[in-house]
Amino acid sequence: MLAATSDNDGASHERRCIATGASLPVEKLVRFVVSPDGDIVPDLDGKLPGRGIWLSADRAAFAKAVAKGDFAKAAKAKVNVAPDLADHVAQLLVARLQADLGMARRAGFADTGFDSVMRALDKKTPPAVVFHAAGSGDDGRRKVRSALKSRELDTPSLDILTRDELSLALGRENVVHAAIRPGALADRLILNSMRLAGLRAKPSDTKGLAQDESTL
Repeated sequence: MLAATSDNDGASHERRCIATGASLPVEKLVRFVVSPDGDIVPDLDGKLPGRGIWLSADRAAFAKAVAKGDFAKAAKAKVNVAPDLADHVAQLLVARLQADLGMARRAGFADTGFDSVMRALDKKTPPAVVFHAAGSGDDGRRKVRSALKSRELDTPSLDILTRDELSLALGRENVVHAAIRPGALADRLILNSMRLAGLRAKPSDTKGLAQDESTL
């Protein structure tokens, strides 16, 4: 059953993963609640009522939690868990990232294209995050990351969405590079990108997620 009271998730920045037992920052976890019908429901915004159940944003942790009944143990009740939960949450995260990128574009907070991104690095307020299409050529990505390093910027440089996903989100064809200016949208994009990186299966048009760990 859905608990009647909240677990006051905002009181701390760490929660315990039900699969590993490790206490981790909430940025590395996904929150779930139990619906009135007993379904395990992902709560990406951390706002749904009820006691939160936290799971590492990691495919191995998801697989263990589903296989070993960790959600039922945490809820102390019988629950319904989708066998493809990791894929489902990854799809939700992609949709959320695309929606936020679209909002950033409409608000004028997005610079798209290699040249525009490079110019954005020299603005008084540089980008908060830079996206590169997963599976795209390394040359442009290398140049952007080199420029970030030379300017001593710690801006995350992420390869988490495909070219098609970036293009659809930003309303342009063939988007390979995009920079997002600082603000709440950028913060949320970084957060959900971190979560997606641990959950996503290899995109069909990539050889893997080429995230630069030094900038994330």
